[in-house]
Amino acid sequence: MAKTQLNVRVDEDTARAAKERALARGMSVNRYIEELVRRDAGELGRTFVDAAADFMKQYEAVFAEEFGTDREGRRRPVE
Repeated sequence: MAKTQLNVRVDEDTARAAKERALARGMSVNRYIEELVRRDAGELGRTFVDAAADFMKQYEAVFAEEFGTDREGRRRPVE
């Protein structure tokens, strides 16, 4: 994958913390920041899925009433 250079300004404490944490993990600061961003982006996806599952649990009865269910409790196909 091609790499793009970003220039980011942070305060001295943040820069020091990033360097220390990257060193403790045996990686470059670039790699450390890249992993933080990837993890954060992944959490957004998980947050969406969790919210959708919670919504379905909350409104399960409404969907069942509107669309019905088969004997196994699964929703019947809409015709």
